[in-house]
Amino acid sequence: MSRPEALQPLFRSLRSVKGVGDKLAALLTRYFGAPEGQDAIVLDVLMHMPSGVVDRRRQVGVAEAWLDQVVTLLLHIDRHQPPPRGRPHVPHRVFAHDETGDIQLVFFRAQGGWVEKALPVGEQRYVSGRIGFFNGEKQITHPDYIVEPADFSTLPLVEPVYPLTSGLSSRALAKLVREAVEAVPPLPEWIDAATMAGRQWPSFPAAMRQVHLPDDPEQAQLFSPARQRLAYDEYLAGQITLQLVRSTMVSERGIARKFTGDVTKKVNDALTFALTKGQRDALEDIRADLAAPDRMSRLLQGDVGSGKTVVALLAMAAMAESGAQSALMAPTELLASQHFRTIKPLCDAAGLGCTLITGKMPAAERRAILAGLADGTISIAVGTHALFQSGVEFKDLGLVVVDEQHRFGVHQRLALSDKGRHTDLLVMTATPIPRTLVLTHFGDMEVSVLREKPVGRQPIDTAVLSIGDYARVIARLRARLDEGAQAYWVCPLVEESETLEVVSAEDRFAELQKIFGDTVALVHGRMSAAAKQAVMERFKANEIKLLVATTVIEVGVDVPNATIMIIEHAERFGLAQLHQLRGRVGRGSQRSACLLLYKEPLSETAKARLETIKSTEDGFLIAERDLELRGQGDLLGTRQSGMPGYRLAVPDVHRHLLEFAHDDAKALLARNPGLVGPEGDAARILLYLFRKDLAIPLIRAG
Repeated sequence: MSRPEALQPLFRSLRSVKGVGDKLAALLTRYFGAPEGQDAIVLDVLMHMPSGVVDRRRQVGVAEAWLDQVVTLLLHIDRHQPPPRGRPHVPHRVFAHDETGDIQLVFFRAQGGWVEKALPVGEQRYVSGRIGFFNGEKQITHPDYIVEPADFSTLPLVEPVYPLTSGLSSRALAKLVREAVEAVPPLPEWIDAATMAGRQWPSFPAAMRQVHLPDDPEQAQLFSPARQRLAYDEYLAGQITLQLVRSTMVSERGIARKFTGDVTKKVNDALTFALTKGQRDALEDIRADLAAPDRMSRLLQGDVGSGKTVVALLAMAAMAESGAQSALMAPTELLASQHFRTIKPLCDAAGLGCTLITGKMPAAERRAILAGLADGTISIAVGTHALFQSGVEFKDLGLVVVDEQHRFGVHQRLALSDKGRHTDLLVMTATPIPRTLVLTHFGDMEVSVLREKPVGRQPIDTAVLSIGDYARVIARLRARLDEGAQAYWVCPLVEESETLEVVSAEDRFAELQKIFGDTVALVHGRMSAAAKQAVMERFKANEIKLLVATTVIEVGVDVPNATIMIIEHAERFGLAQLHQLRGRVGRGSQRSACLLLYKEPLSETAKARLETIKSTEDGFLIAERDLELRGQGDLLGTRQSGMPGYRLAVPDVHRHLLEFAHDDAKALLARNPGLVGPEGDAARILLYLFRKDLAIPLIRAG
């Protein structure tokens, strides 16, 4: 079905709104992050939630207006005192009074006589703004509103405040918001009557009106019934989508696999270490899933260096015993080739055909590999998303392992499992994801967790220092490098920025080169894959002692001899990032150190982050703390990858609603899998409102 007719007014381009010219339209399109080549639409404005509320209902006399309070006063205008000629920085003052006292209204750089027009001497005006004091006199600097008594009704006594961007005035946005609220059509209710009554929630149109055009500041608060209802709607749309994606992936029955155990035994014998208890338990879980008739959908979470790749390899070996192939997909070529290097020797020892597919392979080599995949002689293919290009055909793809899942969207997950009709799915991530986020991003995946570090891993000493101690850091670093150590030096930006006072990787590289000469190299995200690879190979071979880098090294760089990690401007990195970066050292048998350099002044949040990293190496603890410190925001790098960044729900406040939405979505699809009838129509409207239309084709008939 195409988008319901009733919703068309919300999907109109903002260019069609009166008063929106090309310049404003372009600004709004950027501001709302509309997809490439598309305009922002009315719905964008509707879904743009206020960040707070100004309460102008306090209408008192001047005498009872306290410092720093927002008030609305009815004033008699007495006289104007414009600045002397040639002294533009002196403000224009307007003296006014009511029965209870005197007040001044202050305007800086007020040219063109508009102040005299707005506040004519001898007349009365309503003035609303924040009370300040100057030389013992009450004043309002740049009042927010000045209206004639006859127009009092146009002064918003309860006014939501929105995050703005340069060039967008709150007036212009307020006008658009009013239009957007007026455009909401009557909609069928998708929440059942008992829930609505029990929680005393308003309807969707009423909730939008209360949040954007409140009569009372309480209505727009995060915990108000209106805001809770909208947060729940957003969660519900997301959960229905995940359930549909999941049912599409799971409804094709899987295959109950049978294992002989001989290939897995060969791989096990080739390992130079014993598996940890966590690895053994995870394998148990995975084998049970593979042996069951339903398709597996499991998330394997393990901190950096907890040995996820080996678990994946043993799962793929078991798959080979049952006669099927596996694909291991990584987000970058660097990571894919790293996985390949880890598992290839073990595959050779066990007699398993294993290959690496990248985008840039010579044609002949590519043809040979494709033939091997098609005839089944190759059991394991490792690669990037190049694995699901159209030319790649598997004889019998049974298991897909996806590494660093949060960098892949839902579409890609579906595309890859389409290569195999009954494919099982194992997702690996080094970002420890708290339970709420597992629900949000993956719906119903089962989760296995690797908590221990592999045997022989050393703890990492973490210290926090001000960049003021640069000379000491260099002296210490020189001593360690002379002893044969290798180090990383990470900076937040590639090149210097006009707006941020941050040392870039290029500048730092130039500085360090003066000291350490050609034992220093630079690697960053704008380099070609081949150039990055070449530098990494030299670092691995110990030809380079010090590697200056941006966060490209955050995932999957494995150099056991590198024992020092210096992170400059550590205050600019998120907790999860700091944790990932630190996990690049401590991979060999020597003791490792991580040094967090910060620049003053530090915000409270940055202090708390650095303190957390210093005090623990437990990734799960760090992830939970990260969630507390910055809300769900960008924990999964979701902003870039089109995963659910929420607009109406604020996870810290509305987290309890996610579980409800999850259960309700599950119940709805169990009851009405085809989303038919009035209940189904209402649910479809919800999906369109939250732009989850990609899920609509997945709704199964019957």
